[in-house]
Amino acid sequence: MAHIIALANQKGGVGKTTTTVNLGAALASHGKRVLIIDADPQGNATSGLGIKKSSIEDEHEIYDVLVHGAKPADVILKTSHDNLEIIPATIRLAGAELELAPVMARETRLKEAIATIEAQYDYILIDNPPSLGLITINTFTTADAVLIPVQAEYYALEGLGQLLSSITQIKSLLNPDLGIEGVLLTMVDGRTNLSNEVEEAVRNYFNEEQVYHTVIPRNVRLSEAPSHGLAIIDYDPKSKGSEVYTKLSEEVLAAHDDI
Repeated sequence: MAHIIALANQKGGVGKTTTTVNLGAALASHGKRVLIIDADPQGNATSGLGIKKSSIEDEHEIYDVLVHGAKPADVILKTSHDNLEIIPATIRLAGAELELAPVMARETRLKEAIATIEAQYDYILIDNPPSLGLITINTFTTADAVLIPVQAEYYALEGLGQLLSSITQIKSLLNPDLGIEGVLLTMVDGRTNLSNEVEEAVRNYFNEEQVYHTVIPRNVRLSEAPSHGLAIIDYDPKSKGSEVYTKLSEEVLAAHDDI
């Protein structure tokens, strides 16, 4: 069965989508079968993998899985990267929380749907919106663990207590097996005292074994890749961004005894 990992942080702009896309592609490059689920109404993981939202047919996105009960197998799209597929999202997903509010068992809609396809994959990565609403509750209920990207900035730890509290609540009410996959420092500039101080604070805040050794630096090529609809490993395989996400994928694989 697949390892299902939700990437989440209620702060926006911390590298959730960048990590979802690039970790997914790096895992796929190791020969793993990977599915990305874009659960963010902005649909940046979708466009970042070269899927034009205008080309997505009606009834063929994550909104339809959650709200209309569409079969995941019918909405999965291939990407240009071998072994990497995606369930896309468009702005239609923004209305899902209101539409799901009166629905019975609304917190487990995604879990029930993904159970029908998870045996086809080694890893399923879920890109979350920057909020802790019903969509994120669905992904936490579905996931085995949460990967938390944390930006190396002054307010990095602000709000993490709320995120961890939400994870604890989901564990007690809906998904007792939910754990923390790891904490990933992103947008690190090792030349500044601030980045070094934030890294130290994050490593002190969490258990040392929960924080990845790999950190993601600020990198121009990483920022450029989504505009070309490519993961960094395909856009510039010799770049620093490609190197660090390959190393991160190796940490993830090692954690699951999957190398």
